[in-house]
Amino acid sequence: MRIITSHLNADFDSLASMIAAQKLYPDALLTFPGSQEKNVREFISQTLLYRYEFQKTKNIDLARVDTLIVVDTRSSERIGHLAACLANPGIKVHLYDHHPAASGDLRGEIEIIRDVGSTTTILIEELKKRDIDISVEEATILGLGIYEDTGSLTHLTTTPDDLIAAAWLLEKGAKLDIIAQFITYDLTSSQVELLHSLMKTAIQYTIQGIPIVVVTLSLPAYVDDFAMIARRFMHMENLDTLFALISMADRIYLIARSRIAEVNVGIIARDLGGGGHATAASATLRDMTLTEAQEKLIHTLHRHVLPQPIAREMMSKPAITIPADTTIAKANEILTRYSITAMPVLSPLAVAEPGQTPPPRAILGIISRMVVEKAIHHDLGGLPVSAYMTSDIATLTADATLADIQELIIEHRQRLIPIVDNGVLQGIITRTDLLNRLVNDPAHLPKDLLHESEHPSLERKRNLNSIIVECLNKPMIELLQKIGAVADELQFNAFAVGGFVRDLLLKKSNLDLDIVIEGDGIRFAKKLAGILQGRIKTHERFGTAMVMLPNGTKIDVATARLEYYEYPAALPTVELSSIKLDLYRRDFTINAMAIQLNPEHFGTLIDFFNCQNDLNHRSIKVLHNLSFVEDPSRIFRAIRFEARMAFEIAPHTRRLMHNAVSMQLFGKTDDPRFFSELKQILSEEDPVPAIQRLAEFNLFPFLWPELKPHLKIDRRFLHILHQTQRAISWFRLLYLDEPYHNWMVYLLAIMSRSPEEVLTAFCSRFQVPQKIADRLLWQKTHAEKTANLLSRRAIIANSEIYWLLKELSIEGLLYLMALARKNQVKKAVSNYVTKLRYTRADLTGDDLMALGYRPGPEFKMILNDLLDARLDDRVHNREEEIALLRRTFPPESLAAAGPRA
Repeated sequence: MRIITSHLNADFDSLASMIAAQKLYPDALLTFPGSQEKNVREFISQTLLYRYEFQKTKNIDLARVDTLIVVDTRSSERIGHLAACLANPGIKVHLYDHHPAASGDLRGEIEIIRDVGSTTTILIEELKKRDIDISVEEATILGLGIYEDTGSLTHLTTTPDDLIAAAWLLEKGAKLDIIAQFITYDLTSSQVELLHSLMKTAIQYTIQGIPIVVVTLSLPAYVDDFAMIARRFMHMENLDTLFALISMADRIYLIARSRIAEVNVGIIARDLGGGGHATAASATLRDMTLTEAQEKLIHTLHRHVLPQPIAREMMSKPAITIPADTTIAKANEILTRYSITAMPVLSPLAVAEPGQTPPPRAILGIISRMVVEKAIHHDLGGLPVSAYMTSDIATLTADATLADIQELIIEHRQRLIPIVDNGVLQGIITRTDLLNRLVNDPAHLPKDLLHESEHPSLERKRNLNSIIVECLNKPMIELLQKIGAVADELQFNAFAVGGFVRDLLLKKSNLDLDIVIEGDGIRFAKKLAGILQGRIKTHERFGTAMVMLPNGTKIDVATARLEYYEYPAALPTVELSSIKLDLYRRDFTINAMAIQLNPEHFGTLIDFFNCQNDLNHRSIKVLHNLSFVEDPSRIFRAIRFEARMAFEIAPHTRRLMHNAVSMQLFGKTDDPRFFSELKQILSEEDPVPAIQRLAEFNLFPFLWPELKPHLKIDRRFLHILHQTQRAISWFRLLYLDEPYHNWMVYLLAIMSRSPEEVLTAFCSRFQVPQKIADRLLWQKTHAEKTANLLSRRAIIANSEIYWLLKELSIEGLLYLMALARKNQVKKAVSNYVTKLRYTRADLTGDDLMALGYRPGPEFKMILNDLLDARLDDRVHNREEEIALLRRTFPPESLAAAGPRA
C-alpha cells in the first residue's frame, strides 16, 4: 500500500503538493496530517471535503504500507504517527521538498529537492515532464500552494521557476479570485504600529457628494509592503475609497484604492505622475513636502471625481404611455408603432370641471411587448392592459442618482423606471438608457464590472458546499456527487432544482430530489440507474424519467426544457432549452434556483432571477404575468406554499391570481392537476388556513359548484374543519403507525353538508380514479348513517359498536369522529379504535371441530356470538367461552358429528 502525506500543521503548499503527488501516484492514499490554519480548514470543508478521499491515520494499517511519499518536509519528526511506517521491512520512501537540508533528514529511494519558493513548483515540473494534465479545480489548488509560500510571488525566496509554474497554472484555468479569497497575510508587530499611526491621521473629505478618506504618514526610512497595510486599513474601516500619502526617505508615495465607479484612482494617479487601474493605483511624488502633496491630491480629486449623474440627465421624454383600459391588441399596435418594448400604464384620464386642471394620472404599472404578444397568442387581445401589466414597480424622482437607477434596473430587474416629480410623470429611464450612459462613459461602469476582489458580489452564483455539508447526510451528498460525475462523463450539465434547493437554503430537510440535465435527460437517467442498480420509468414526450434506487430513494430527472402553452390552461408543449429558460418556466421565484452538481462546479448556486431576495423576504412571486393563465393550478400551489411555509403571496401575484379566477379559467378544463394540487393542500398538517384562502380567492364555485350551502366559509363549515383537525391530531397521538390519507378526511368533512351527488360530481369532474371515488362515497354514506344511529342511543353495547364501525377505514372513522356532536359518539369511536377492533375470541373454527361440531354455515354465527360475548365482557377466557358455547349451542342442536378419532 502506498500513502502520500506531509508535515503536521499543514499549509496550502503541503495540501497542494499532496494533490499534485496523487496525480503522479494515482493509486496512493492521501493521508492529511491536519492543520491549525483557519483558511486551510475552511478551504477543505468548502471545496475538498467530498472531492478527495483523505484518510485518517488511525484508519490505516501502517504495517501494510510499503511506499511512503512525503511532500514539503524531510523530517521524520514532522510526519507524526506515520513515522512508524519507516520501520516496515523494505519500505520505500519518496521525498519532494524545497526546504534547506537539516541533520536527521529522511533519505529516500527518490529525492527531488530544489531551492524554489514552494514544493508545489517542484511537483508541477514533474507533471509537465510526464505530460499529465490537470483540471481547473486542481490548477486553483496548486496555485494556492505557490501563492501562499511565495507571498503571491513577492517573497525573496521566489524563483523564476515559481513564476513559470504559476503561469502554467493560469494557462490551465487557475482561478485567481478563489486564491485571493483564501490567502491572507498577518501583519507584523511593526506593521500593526504603522496601521495605528495611519488611523490617527485619517481625514474624510466629501467631494461631489462622495466620502473620500485621505491618510498621511511620515517615516524616516523606506518600509516594504506598505500597500498591504493600506489595504488592511481599508478593509477594517469598510471604506469605499482610500488615498494614502507616505513620506519615506526623500520621496512621497501615493497608494490609492477605490471600490466605487465614481472614483477612478487610475486616472487620478496618472495625473500625479503614476498609474494603475480604476480600482488600484500608485504614484511617486518628488520635490514637495507632505503638505504640498496632500493639497495637490485634493485639487486633483476635485477635478477627477465625477458628480453622480441624476435621472433628469438620463431620462427619455416625453414618455410614451397608455391608459389602463386600453386593450392588449391596441397596446401591441402602439409598441410596434414606436418600436419600444415597454411603456408605463396610467390611470384613465379624469374629467375635470370647466376651468379646472385635471388631476395628475397615477402610474399603475408597466406593460411589456413580451407579455402583450403572449396574451394575444392566447386570444386575450380584447382584455385591458391592466389585467396583465406588472403592477409591482418603483419610481424615482428627477434627482435620483446613478446608483439608484442601477439598483432598480440591474439588481431588481425592473426594465423601465418612471421618473415622477410631484405626482406627475416627467419621463422614463430604460435599460438602454442606462447601458448607453455606461458604455459612453467608462468611468461610470457599474460596481459589478469592477474587479471581483474589490467589492462583495451580489451572490447570483455562490458556493453552497458549507450548507450542503451542514444540512445533508453523507449518503445524500455522495448521491449528488455521483449524479454530477455521471453527467460529466456524458458531457452534460446536471443541476438539482426546485424545492430541494429552496429548502436547503432554508436549512430544512427535503429528500424529493429533482434533477435537470442540459443534454439528454432520459439517456442520463438510464446510465445513472445502471450504475446505481436502480429501476427507471421514462416519459418520452416530456423528456423526463424517474430513477428508483434499491433503498427507496426516487430521483426525478428532466431534460432542461422550455414550456409553451397552445391555449390558456392547456397542458404544456415542451422544447429543449437551457437551465436558465428551464428555471424561468418554474411556478415561483422561490422554486427557480438550481445547484450545479458537476465536479468542477459542485455546490454552485444558480440564481438568475434574484430569487434569494424573495426567499429571504418570505415572498411568493410568479416569474411572469401570464403564469396563471398558462397553468391555473399554480394558484393552488401558491396558496399551499403560503400556508405551509408562513410566507406571503406578493401583491402583484395576488392580483394576477384574482384575475385568473375572474377569467373562469378553471371552467375551461377538467384538468386532473387541479385535484392533485387540492389533494396536496388537504394533506398538509393544518390545511384550514389554505382552505380559507381558497375561499378568499373565490375558488369554491370552481371546485364545488354544487356545494350550495357553504360556497362561502361560515361558522358551521369552520366547525367541521376544526373538528376534523382535532380528530386527526387525536389519532396521531396514539402512535399506531397505521397509514391513512389526510386529504380524504378533510374532503369528506367539506362534503359533510352535501348529498352524495355532490361528491360524485366532484370525483367525475376531476377524473378521480373510480376505486378512490367509490371508497370516498361509501365512507361518507356509512359514516353519516352511523353517526345518526349512535347519537340516538343513550347506551350501546361494545359488540354493537364493533359491528357498526368494522367496515369503516381509518379515514371514515376520523370523519365520523369529526361529525359527532355528542361525546357518546366520540367515546364509541375512541373505544373501537383503541380497544374493540383488536378483540378476538380464543376459540377458532379448528377448536369447534375438536369439540365435536360439524363444519358448516353455523360456524360463522357461533364465532361471531363468541366475539360478542368477549366484547361485552360476558366471557374472559377460553374455559368461559367453551361453557358459553355448550349452553348456547349444544352439539346435538347442530347435528353433531359422531365420536372423533
